[in-house]
Amino acid sequence: MKIAILGVGLIGGSLALCFKGKPNLYVIGYSPNPASVEKYIKRGVVDDATTSMEEAVADADVIFLCVPVGMLETYLEKLSELPLKKGCIITDVGSTKGAIDRCAKRLALKDVYFIGGHPMAGSERSGVEAASSYLFENAYYVLTPNEQVPQEVYDRLEQLLSLTRARIIRVDAQLHDEIVGAVSHLPHIIAVALVNQVARYNDANPLYEALAAGGFRDLTRIASSDPVIWRDILLHNKEVLLDLLADWGREMELFRRLLLEEDGEGIERQFSLASEFRSRLPERRRGVLHAMLYDLYVDVPDHPGIIAKITTLLSDHQINLGNIQIHESRADVPGVMRLSFRNDQDLAKAEQLLKDAGYTVRY
Repeated sequence: MKIAILGVGLIGGSLALCFKGKPNLYVIGYSPNPASVEKYIKRGVVDDATTSMEEAVADADVIFLCVPVGMLETYLEKLSELPLKKGCIITDVGSTKGAIDRCAKRLALKDVYFIGGHPMAGSERSGVEAASSYLFENAYYVLTPNEQVPQEVYDRLEQLLSLTRARIIRVDAQLHDEIVGAVSHLPHIIAVALVNQVARYNDANPLYEALAAGGFRDLTRIASSDPVIWRDILLHNKEVLLDLLADWGREMELFRRLLLEEDGEGIERQFSLASEFRSRLPERRRGVLHAMLYDLYVDVPDHPGIIAKITTLLSDHQINLGNIQIHESRADVPGVMRLSFRNDQDLAKAEQLLKDAGYTVRY
């Protein structure tokens, strides 16, 4: 089976690593940039790579479009003009599905099939240098085939993607965009708006910035996401987001009214409802709203050398720390150490290791 990956960055490179070396699979990468092609080959991510799209997709059984959302339709249009292998499956990895699905229907692809895809996994790092065969493990990988895709074709792609060890689920493209809009796209907008609001206050009084560390920084971490990528994502899910923003306005108006009326019971009820729903959410399952780091909190006494003791313990077991922060440490109050990891495998190992060593840990 020949697999062509157009765009071998974090996602495309990680897919390539899941497939490369498996029996009867041949992986070829494509980039218009010769330096990128050379890098793909040098790093051993693919079996071969080329700057020719025609060469990459010739006789390909499956083609993965791993380019930014804003370029997906252009790439699909180019593929529609090429002599692809009969029965070829084209799929993408974009975080919006409605627009690309409509494009595929408009192009009326002949003897080939388009199945939208969205692997809900990521990293704070980018590029092929960050690619990993473990990126998708236990993450949800959503597929959004339309009614024109035969079951046999869908099964072929699902079987191939089982090599990623992701949890494959089938969802309608429009429903996907509505859900992802609510749990990922809207939170990004809210985080950006909140940071910009506080930044304006800070222009008049720099104390806002000084006191905005800790919880505020954690809450708004996703506001640091790539502006160009998110421009394209939001514009491709515009209609869904307009409805969601209208709903968000009503939620904010509810809190405004509760404050105006000094309705303490109403405020308490809103917090209770939120707490109840949030408590049912999985703590460490990978999802569409990627954490840039995986955090673990450890209670530590104010003893000389305690920080070095913990970090040495992790280092001795080959566990890499992404960041470390002490929230408070006094003689009469245990300190809280926040340990941040770059993947949930390291977090899980650290959690068990620290528990075995007698430390109190929590999320």
